[in-house]
Amino acid sequence: MVSMTGAAGDEDALSPAVLLREDTTADPSWDERGPWEKFSWIFGIVWVVFMAFPISGALASPAPLAPRIAAAALLVVYSAVYIAAYIWMVTTDDWDVSAVRGRLALVVMIVIMVAAALLVGPEALGAGSFLVSIAMFTGHAKRAILLAAAMLFGQYLVLAVWLAAIPNGFEDLGVLFMPPAIVFVSVALVRLIITAQERHDVVERQMALVAERERVARDVHDVLGHSLTVVTVKAELAERLIDIDPDRAKDEISQIRSLSREALAEVRATVSGLRVARLGDELIAARSALADAGIDADVPSDAATVDPRHRIVVAWVLREAITNVVRHSHASSCRVVLANDGIIVEDDGVGTPADVAIGGFRGMRERVDAAGATLRLSEPGEGPGTRLEVQW
Repeated sequence: MVSMTGAAGDEDALSPAVLLREDTTADPSWDERGPWEKFSWIFGIVWVVFMAFPISGALASPAPLAPRIAAAALLVVYSAVYIAAYIWMVTTDDWDVSAVRGRLALVVMIVIMVAAALLVGPEALGAGSFLVSIAMFTGHAKRAILLAAAMLFGQYLVLAVWLAAIPNGFEDLGVLFMPPAIVFVSVALVRLIITAQERHDVVERQMALVAERERVARDVHDVLGHSLTVVTVKAELAERLIDIDPDRAKDEISQIRSLSREALAEVRATVSGLRVARLGDELIAARSALADAGIDADVPSDAATVDPRHRIVVAWVLREAITNVVRHSHASSCRVVLANDGIIVEDDGVGTPADVAIGGFRGMRERVDAAGATLRLSEPGEGPGTRLEVQW
C-alpha cells in the first residue's frame, strides 16, 4: 500500500534506483551497496499484509466454494504481482522505464482483480488500494499522481455502480471506499515530499560544486600569487647581481628554478584538492620572501603559538598578506605577530591600494569568514603602512 522507500525524486533527472543510492554517478555492485540500498524494498512490500482483508472477504462471500477458492488464489497471485512489480520498478535507473514497467503491472493487476471480483463479488475490489500505490510511483511525479487519481476514480466508479445494483450494497460494503482514498492521500504526500527533497538535494549538490570551483580558484590564486611574486623578486635581484656578483646571481637563478618547480607542484596539488598550507613552512617562506625584497622581517619562528584548529587558515592568511606586502607596499619593514586566536601582519609602506583592498583580499576574506574569524584591514588615513588582523 503506502510506499515508504523514497522511490521518487526530481521529475527530470532522478530515477527510482538513484534515490536509493548516495552516489548517483555509478551503479555499485550488490556487495558494495549498504543495508538501506539492499533492503529498502522491504518497506514498500510490507503493506501487502493488508491483502488479508480482500482475501478473507473473498473467502467469506456468499458465492459457492469453488469460486471463492479461485478468487482467493487470484488475489494471492495479485499480491505476488504487486511485490514483483514494486521491486522491478524501484531497481530501474530511468523514470521512463519505470513508467512502462508500472503500467504493465497495473494492467496485469487490474485483470486479476476484476477476474476475482467477477467470481465472488465486489469484496475483491478491496485490493484496489494497491493499484493506487503502484500508480503513484509509475514515472515522473505529476504524471504518476494523475495516473493514481485515475485509478482511484475508476475504482470508485466501478464500486459505486456495483454496490448500487445489489441490495444494501452501500450499507454492507461502503467501507471499501475508504482504503483507496487513504492510500492516495498518504502516498501522494510521500511522493511530493520526497520529490521536493530531491530537488533540494540537486540544488545543494550544484552549490557544493560551485563552492568547490571557487575554492580551487582561490587556492590557485593564493599559490601562484605568492610563488610568482617571489620568483619576480628573485629574478630582479639576480639581474642586479649578474655583473657584480655572478656566483650570487647563479644561486638566485637556481632558487628561481626550484621555486618554479615547487609552484607547479603546488598548483597540481591544489587542483587535486590536496593542497594544505602549513604554518611553519609559511613562516620560513615569509621570512625569505621579505629578505629577498629588501624588507626587514620580524617574523616569529614558532608556529605552536597558534591554536591548532586555526593554523591552516592563519597559514593561508600569512601567505597572501606577505605576497601583498612584497608586491604593493614598498615597505622597508614588516612585522608578523602570532597569537593563540589569530595573526597580525603590519608594515610601514605606502598602504594598500584600493583595488587590492577590494579585490585582492577577496579570497582571504572568504577563507576567514568560512572559518568563523574576523578580518580587519587598516583604512587609508589610519596611519602609515598597512595593518591586517585576523582574530577568532
